[in-house]
Amino acid sequence: MLATKKTLALIFLSLFSFCKLFASEIPIIVISPGKTPQSYDKVGSSVSVIGAKEIEESSSFFISDVIANNTTSSNLFQMGGHGTNTGIQIRGLEKRYSTVYIDGVKMSDPSSSDNSFYMENIMKSSIDRVEILKGTQSSLYGSNAIGGTIHIFTKKGKEGKNSNIEIDTGSNNTKSIYYSLDGGKNNFNYYFGLNKFLTDGISAMNHNDENDKYRNEGIIGTIGYKFNKNFKIENSIRYTDSFLKYDEPNTNTTDLNNNTDNIEGTYSLKLSYDQNKFKNTLSYNKTYIERAVTSSTNTYTNYFGFRDNINLGGEYNFNLDNKLVYGAEAEFDAARYPSDYAPSAWSWTKRLMDKPADEHIFSQYFDYQFRPLENVYSTIGLRSDEHSLAGRKKSGRATLAYKLDSKRKIRSSFGTGIRFPSLYDYHYADGNTAASGGGSVSGDGYSGMTLEELKAERGISYDLGYDTSIKNLNLNLTYFNIKQKNPLVSDSRNNWKMRNENGVNTSEGIELMANWRPKNKKMGIDINYTFTDSYDSNTCYVGDCTIHGSKLATAKVRVPIHAISTKFTYNTGSNLQNSLLLKFVDETRDFGNTNNSFKDVILDDYLTLNFSSTYKLFDSYKLYFDAVNLFDENYEQAYQYSTLGRTLNFGIKRVY
Repeated sequence: MLATKKTLALIFLSLFSFCKLFASEIPIIVISPGKTPQSYDKVGSSVSVIGAKEIEESSSFFISDVIANNTTSSNLFQMGGHGTNTGIQIRGLEKRYSTVYIDGVKMSDPSSSDNSFYMENIMKSSIDRVEILKGTQSSLYGSNAIGGTIHIFTKKGKEGKNSNIEIDTGSNNTKSIYYSLDGGKNNFNYYFGLNKFLTDGISAMNHNDENDKYRNEGIIGTIGYKFNKNFKIENSIRYTDSFLKYDEPNTNTTDLNNNTDNIEGTYSLKLSYDQNKFKNTLSYNKTYIERAVTSSTNTYTNYFGFRDNINLGGEYNFNLDNKLVYGAEAEFDAARYPSDYAPSAWSWTKRLMDKPADEHIFSQYFDYQFRPLENVYSTIGLRSDEHSLAGRKKSGRATLAYKLDSKRKIRSSFGTGIRFPSLYDYHYADGNTAASGGGSVSGDGYSGMTLEELKAERGISYDLGYDTSIKNLNLNLTYFNIKQKNPLVSDSRNNWKMRNENGVNTSEGIELMANWRPKNKKMGIDINYTFTDSYDSNTCYVGDCTIHGSKLATAKVRVPIHAISTKFTYNTGSNLQNSLLLKFVDETRDFGNTNNSFKDVILDDYLTLNFSSTYKLFDSYKLYFDAVNLFDENYEQAYQYSTLGRTLNFGIKRVY
């Protein structure tokens, strides 16, 4: 840790001295890190923005790949080919410590084991912008936002009448089509998009060779109407129906029957009233998730997750430099779990019944954004969450942005966060599992254990950053440090007993982002580098790590120490654009599985190269070609799970 801080200090001093000589204006970008639009040059939080241009030019089908290839500290792992479980870990913490929002709707699954969200089903074609807030954000976004939050904004209707069609075909018999229709006139706007994605896929596990096919069909739509200059209404809907053949880790299992047929549906209604210094918004969000899973023995099981969220939020602008953001929120989560988690002591009749579970969280928060000095911009915020089982917990944050001049900025943020146990955690601890200790009341052999004994997990983080522009080069350098306490654990190493460990998980590191865009030149370069030094107390605090001798032996699972991506773009003439994406990911530690008695393993580092070319034909057409993993690198992001080899994709896009 000390070496990391010394290295960071030297980098800061070098950049500070060099940039002072050659700095130019920091670009003005409007973002929403505090639930209200702010200029980037006044924000103390660490924020990465992926705009429409970067998304459109990406060779990826899915937004998760776009995020992983265009930001720092957003480590992606995928357990097979397209459609398989895909997680993003922010700043070295597991995906359950970050939250994902689509148009303000929280996208976690109450029926999943950790109430987190896998991102494999979000196609990029309907996405307009992504903002990644790094560091603890619980004071604004509640439970789970210890590592950060990912905000995904879909496209909205533009003036006039517009339509768009994209058609792709590629390796593994992959086919994709996307059609959208949008428009706007006076006070009315709309956007409507349809997608269909099909692929024969690859084998999810690398110990067999049958293909695991995937299908994704989706609808996305928004409608907005402004009644007058003060009052408007917005509606948005997202529906995805996906089907995936998958593999079980056990090499002795025949995977011909394994599949999961999933539905994700969300609806959002937002009413906004804006008058003078006040702006108030009332929103209602509805989430429905269904997972129909068929096992290798042809056993059919359904999981259901439900969420209703009501949020009354607002802001009061004292003046241009002082603003109060406030809100009250009620979240109601529910899930239904299948019969295979009923106690073995129960009769078969009861074991075949679904087990309901539910919880609610009532929250109040405020965030005061102010300018104490001429060049200083600050925020201070506090949140109170009352959980129906875990009780009341508080979290807060403070940020500071100091503009050295119009060309350079120093920023810092500090935050505390929480993560409440998931419904599955409580379900498990309540005895709704086959108890290994023989008990039929308490969870997994804990005689007399009550739900309230599971404590909320806690997080604390801070970071320090420096932003500048040197002529045509934009630079962002950040040091981060996160500690996470009361970690919840239930795995093969503790006999599957649900409990809070006494250890402390830590993650600290350095993020460096640079992009060079010379004026009137045909080329550009983007570099994203992350150094992460993490420690996993869940498996190492009690001395049960199964490998030893290096930092990697105790690191967070699937988190590399070093990761770097470099993108080169070059325009050949006015109509042809080419890009190369070079990505290196260092070795990672991973859990084993039943095939190696759950011993730790080290996954090899890997280097991939992607090539993309786009040609503008006439005024309305674009032809594009992508070669992903050009050198056909064989690597793993999760133990014994396959990754796509060399794939070639061809497509055409028409806007009219």
